[in-house]
Amino acid sequence: MRARALVAWNVRRIRLDRGIPQEQLAYDAGIDTSYMSGLELGKANPTIDLLELVAETLGVPLSDLLVQPDKGATVPKTLPYASVSLLGQPLATR
Repeated sequence: MRARALVAWNVRRIRLDRGIPQEQLAYDAGIDTSYMSGLELGKANPTIDLLELVAETLGVPLSDLLVQPDKGATVPKTLPYASVSLLGQPLATR
């Protein structure tokens, strides 16, 4: 797995394991939500400083973002759709 895809896989896996919405992780890390999306899709090319910030926000060592997934591991699933925004306001229905 290429480095960018590996980071994307692990950020998503760790975030979902902790039950953190992508928007919340972006907010807590001070990163634009569209950039965080690109990071998890393997489209963004983050600096080592940004990866360190994301790892700190997730509460893991930087090296956890470079762990190879087990053979046959499935793509991490998304969290259920939240009905409340980060500010506690109801979201528009989809």
